[in-house]
Order: sequence, then C-alpha cells, then structure tokens
Amino acid sequence: MLLLETAAAAAAEDIGLVDVVEDISTGLENGFHIPAFVTTIIIAVIILAVAKILVAIIRHSILKVSQKSRKFTFIMAQLVWKLFATLIWIIAIVAVLGIFGIDLTPVLAGLGITGVVLGFALQESIASFFSGIMIAVNNPFRVGDWVDIGDISGTVESMDLMCVTLSSGDNKKITLNNKNVWGNTIVNYSYIDRRRIDMTVTVRYTDDLEKAKEAIRSLLGTYPEILSDPAPVVEVNSYGESSVTIIVRPWVLPSDYWKVYWRFNADILKALRANGVDMPFNQLDVHIVQQDQ
Repeated sequence: MLLLETAAAAAAEDIGLVDVVEDISTGLENGFHIPAFVTTIIIAVIILAVAKILVAIIRHSILKVSQKSRKFTFIMAQLVWKLFATLIWIIAIVAVLGIFGIDLTPVLAGLGITGVVLGFALQESIASFFSGIMIAVNNPFRVGDWVDIGDISGTVESMDLMCVTLSSGDNKKITLNNKNVWGNTIVNYSYIDRRRIDMTVTVRYTDDLEKAKEAIRSLLGTYPEILSDPAPVVEVNSYGESSVTIIVRPWVLPSDYWKVYWRFNADILKALRANGVDMPFNQLDVHIVQQDQ
C-alpha cells in the first residue's frame, strides 16, 4: 500500500504533467476543432500507450543486464522489472483518471485508512512479497534448477512477486507462495557442477567380497557419465542378518544423476552373477527330526 500511495501522490502532484496535458488538449480543441471528450480520450490512449512502451523498454533493458551479470540473476531481473511495471501503470492510471476530471483527493485521503485495513487482510501476501525480495537477493536457485523446497521437489519454472512455480518429475505444476519457499529448507541439486550418487548392493556371506567389489568397479567403468575425479567409492558398509552391504558412491554431472542411477540398478545383478557373486534373498530352512518310537 505504501507503493500505491507514493505513486498516486506523485502522479497527483506532478503539476508539469498536468500543464502539458492541458496544453495538448487545448491545442487539439482549438486547432483541429475536436470535441473536448474526444480529445480527452485521445490523450488517455496516448498515456496508456506510452506507459506500455516504457514498460517494454525497461523490461528489455533489465533482462539484457541480467544476461551479462552473474550476480544480477534472471529471477532478480523479473522482480525488479515487475516492480517498475507496477509503478509505471499506477502512475499512468492515476494520470488518466485525472484528465477525466476525477478528483483524487478523497481517494488519496482514503488510502491511509484503506492501507491499514488491507495491511491486516493481506498479511500473507505482504509476507510473500518481501520473501520474494529475499529470494531474489540471496539467489538460492535459478530458473531451470532442480530443487527440494521442504518435502516438495521439482524444476524451477518461474518466479514472480508472490509465488514460485515448479514442474515436478511427473510433470505436475506446483505453485508455492514465496513466504513458504523462504521459510523452508531449500536444496539445489543443479547449482553445483557435480553430484554424488549413493547406492547399496547386498551380497551373501559366502561370497568373495573382493570379487564383488571388483565386479562393481568394472561395471562403473563402463559408464562414460561417471567422473574419474573424485574416484567412485566401493566399500563394505555394514553386516546384516543375512547379507553384507556394499556402499557404491560414484560422482556424475547433475543432469546424469537419474540416468546412471537407474542403469546401475538394472545392470548390477547380471554383473555380479557373471563373476560368481549373487544377491541374497530371504529363505526358510526346515529341518525334519525323526524320533524313534
């Protein structure tokens, strides 16, 4: 509401703008004998057209700057542009109302009381607005990043003054208000240049553990997506009731994470069996004891 009051007051008190509008109006009426109401409509259309052009120019300039700057991100550029666009349209609308002879003094006087009422009614929206500013300034993610926000995961599609839009892995559109985004833990999987895959493989107690580890390393070596630095970790992790657990931790590019994860789980059983190693499964041994009568 402070933005609305400031913009409205600025437009209402801009004597130079009023004088220019009156001069143009008088010139059109006297020079071309155009009726006053037609002149007013023409000037209103001109003001709105100029506002639209100005918004487009500012948007283009801000987005161009964001493309050249690493700190001034696209999300921050969107936020700044929409703030400017809102301010310009408020000034343009107030100016149009002024040339139609609508007295803005009662409106400006009522904005103070209205602002207090709306302040209570729109607490969530105001909190989301300022949370959006914090997100834009701190830049925890970019458009196109895969993130976890609380217990929700998805690709960042867009962000505006009030909300962040994600696209989930199963192509669902998820909209979160900025307050909930900033108030939650944000995990960004795309901002880093590499990501570790954590997987486990279980083998039988009767199997040769070194042979099992070598079979896993050989399988990882066939995947061109796996990075050599740092080298994959393949080590015994724990001993269970009926199996030995081997931890497998290769490093990949973020974009290759799921591709390698699913392929490894599909290939590992065949690779182990080819080396005389197998995975355990639950079984029940029944021993029959025959007693003499």
